[in-house]
Amino acid sequence: MADVVYLTKERMKQMEEELHVLQTKGRKAIAEKIADARSHGDLSENADYDAAKEEQGLLELKIANLSKMLSKAQVIKPEEFPSDKVYILSKVKLKNLATGAIVEYKMVSAEEADFEQNKIAVTSPLGKSIMGKVVGEIAEIKVPAGTTQLEVLEISKMD
Repeated sequence: MADVVYLTKERMKQMEEELHVLQTKGRKAIAEKIADARSHGDLSENADYDAAKEEQGLLELKIANLSKMLSKAQVIKPEEFPSDKVYILSKVKLKNLATGAIVEYKMVSAEEADFEQNKIAVTSPLGKSIMGKVVGEIAEIKVPAGTTQLEVLEISKMD
C-alpha cells in the first residue's frame, strides 16, 4: 500500500469540495469560454479558442489528479498514534542547539505540507530526522551550511 495518501479529515473534505467545484463551476466556465470563442469565426486563427482549449486541458488534468489522490486517500487521526514520540499529526517544539532558536512544527503528509503554516512533511529531510524521536533527543539534519542539531523540547497531538 505504498500508494496510500494520508490526509486529515479536514484536508480530505477541502479536496472533495475543490473537486466538486472544478467539476461543476470550473467545467461550466470553460465550456462558456469555448462557446464564446467559437462564435468569433475561423477556429484555425482564433487565439481565444486556443487559450480556452488549453485552459480546459489544464482543468481536466487538475480534476484527474485530485480524483486519483482522493481515490488513494486514507483519513488519519491523531489518536491513532502515540503521543510520546514524533509521528505524523504530532506538534513538535524544537530548539536549534547552534542558535538557540525555538520553532514549532506540525508533522503532516506531503500532500498537506505548507511551510508558511509550519506544517512539514514527514517525508521531508527535517521530518525524517525527527520522526520517532522523544522529548530530550537530539536530531541531526544536513543543511546546505552543514549539519544542524535540533533538540526535541515538546511533543503534543495536533488539534
